Parts: sequence; structure tokens; C-alpha cells
Amino acid sequence: MRNSNMKPQLFNSEREKDLLGHLVTTSLKYKLWIAFLLLIIIIGGYAYYRQLTLGLVVTAMRDYTSWGIYISNFVFFVAISLVGSLISSILKLNKNEWAKPLTRVSEIIAVAAIICAAVIIIVDMGRPDRFFYVITHLRIQSPIIWDVIIISTYLIISLLLLYLSLLPDIALCRDRLTTIPKWKKWMYRITAINWTNHPKQIKLLKKVSRVLAITVLPVAFAIHTVTSWLFATTWRPGWDSTNLGPYFVSGAFMAGAAAIIFTMYLMRKHLKLEAYITEYHFDKMGRLLVLLSLVYLYFNINEYLGPAFKMVGVEGEHITELFVGKYAPLYWFVQLGGLVFPIILLIIKPFRKPLPLFIISLFVILGAWIKRFLIVIPSLQHPYLPIQGVDESYLHYNPTWEEWAITLSSFAWLLLIITVLIKLFPVIPIQEKKEESKTVVEQNTLKNETF
Repeated sequence: MRNSNMKPQLFNSEREKDLLGHLVTTSLKYKLWIAFLLLIIIIGGYAYYRQLTLGLVVTAMRDYTSWGIYISNFVFFVAISLVGSLISSILKLNKNEWAKPLTRVSEIIAVAAIICAAVIIIVDMGRPDRFFYVITHLRIQSPIIWDVIIISTYLIISLLLLYLSLLPDIALCRDRLTTIPKWKKWMYRITAINWTNHPKQIKLLKKVSRVLAITVLPVAFAIHTVTSWLFATTWRPGWDSTNLGPYFVSGAFMAGAAAIIFTMYLMRKHLKLEAYITEYHFDKMGRLLVLLSLVYLYFNINEYLGPAFKMVGVEGEHITELFVGKYAPLYWFVQLGGLVFPIILLIIKPFRKPLPLFIISLFVILGAWIKRFLIVIPSLQHPYLPIQGVDESYLHYNPTWEEWAITLSSFAWLLLIITVLIKLFPVIPIQEKKEESKTVVEQNTLKNETF
């Protein structure tokens, strides 16, 4: 326990106090939240132990439904990870100044999501050693290898983008935070790598960050396009579509925007950042979510109009099951509750306020996960070449408790990584704002002298 006689942490400005204060103190609420996440992870760990020892037979996956909610999770995490390129690259390169307070949290979400995506794939393989066989027996003609390469590349670039943006603020933490534990001081000192805010360092950092911001764009588009090719190159109804690439990318940007709204609301509320994440930011993100949802709605119509119009063979059976069959409640919840109604509501300005927008984003995120479930499961249950005389369990897929526990554990890991990173580092850039203010002052001084 920390000494009660310890001197209070001193900050050089009110801004530093607001943005660094949560790094110094740890509330009971934070500890309970971490304990809750760890409990879910432990339960998921036990379920995974059972899967390792008994095999994939503990899941509901069979020869028909060989991909279950693990792959649904994988596609969802990949989708959420695109928020990093959306906020920190597209909006930043377009000089949308309003998005700057959101860049770091979007990069944190991107890193956490892509790590969880990679891990859930290993879980789906059954035996973790098979992942090493994928690397050692690499076959470049396999779409699975394309996915491994592009995910690894995106993870490295996302980590670099996050680290480079953090570097000046890590140095600030090293110099300012005096009442933190020794291990934290050591961590900031090592990760700051002798950063001194020298003009040459700043110039080089900006140059490298810009290069990475440009580089991550094609990689971000490729990661979800390649994931869609994994489906499109597999012979199943609902996947044989040239529309699948842009369909996946547009849906990923929509889900990512909803994820950043969800996170910025919680940060604003619990870290007392109302002065930095304002209603203006929520209004802008609400407008962006409407735009991305409209694009995704267009691709949804494209995806289902053709097969629904023709209703031929197994494709017709697949569409029938989605529209009026056993998956119809989930399908129409996604289309209406997760897409159409949010668009209608967010056109109205009062619904772009923080709390209404937060609730709407929850529905969009839930709809996005269910959508990935519907992309994976119903298609697999309608193979073009069905096996004759199969067991009844092959014809249905109801995830077992082990699958649900591991799935919930993967979400707990996502939230834990985000929570820990937010606890260790400033979530809104501090030094960048100082540089901007300094530049503005210098420009104003120059104008006055010229006048």
C-alpha cells in the first residue's frame, strides 16, 4: 500500500493534471473492473484447457460447420482493428483536426483487436503447434498464408504507429511523474529511448509517422479483403461473390467507428475528459457513423439482391433460412436494429449527443458481431455437396459452453489490453498539443512583427 504521507504529484499545468492524473492514482472501481475481466479470462482458460486435453470434440463444430463462433470472432476483431487506420490515417491525412483527441485511443483499439484476432485463430486450430506448421510449411498459393502475412504486417505497423505517437508523452511521464512505483519509472525511462523533444527528433518523428500513416492504408484495406477471400475461395452459398471484399471493408469501418464511440464515451465519463472529448466530437463521430452505415447498407443490398431475386438451388435455401427461417430474427435484428434504425436516428441531431450515441453504438457493435456469425454459420450448414447419411449433430450448430466461455474470454482480453494501455499511457496526446500551441504563438508573433 502506498504511504499516506507521500507528497502529492505536482504537474506543470492543468492540462497535464487532467491527462496524467489517472496514471498516478488507482481507484477501487478500476481494481474491481480488472478483477472482473480476470475472472472471465480464468473461466475461458479452463474451457480452453478442456479443449486442449479432450480435443475440438468439446465444441459443436463438425464436418459441415467446421468454422464456428471462433471464426466469427476473428472476423469481428479484424473489423474492429480497422478503426486505427480510419482515425489515425484517413482522417489525419485529410487534416481533420477534430479527430486528433481520438487518434491514440483508436490506435490502442487497433492493436488490442488485431492481437485478439491472431490468438483466436490459434484457438480455432485446436492444437496451437499447428500454427508453427503453417509457418514452417508455408504455401504461398494458400489464402490462409495471405491472411497470416497481412495480419502480421498490420500488427507491426499498428504497434509502430501507437508507439511513435506515444513517444513524446512517455518522455513527459518519465520527467513529470515522481510518485509512481519504481517499475513504472523504469518502464517510462526504457521506452522513452532518450527522447528530449529536440527539433531534429520531432522532425524525424513526424516524417516517419506520416510514412506509416500512408503505409497502413493499403495494408488495412488488404487485411479485410484477404479475409473476405478466405470465404470467397471456399465453395459455399453466400460466399461465392465478387462483392465480398468491399462488403467486408465497409462493414469493418462501420464497426470500428462504433467501437471508438463506445470507448470515447467511457473514457470521457470515467477519466473526466469532458473538456477534451466534447459533444462536438460525438456529433462528428455520429455523422461519420451515418456515412459509413449508408455505404455498408448499399453493399448489403448488393450482397443479397441477386441471390434473393433468383432463389436458385442451395443459394435459395440459404436466403430463405436468413429471411424467414431459423436465422431470420438475428438477420432482421442486424439489418434493422444494427443498421437501418441507427441511420435514421443519427440523422436527428439530439441522437448524436454522448449518451444516445453511446447506446446506438452498442446496437451497431452487437449487430456487427451477429452479422459475422450469420456470415459464417448458415453458409456452412448448406454445402453444395452434402455428405450422405451424416449424424444429426452435423446439421445443426449450437455453440457449447466451452465455445461461449472462450469467446467471452477473448472479449475480456480485448478490454483488458485496452484498459491496461489506457492506465499506463496518456490517452490524449499532450506534447503534440503543446507543439501546435507553440507554432500558433510563433506564427502570431511573426504576423505582428511583419505588421
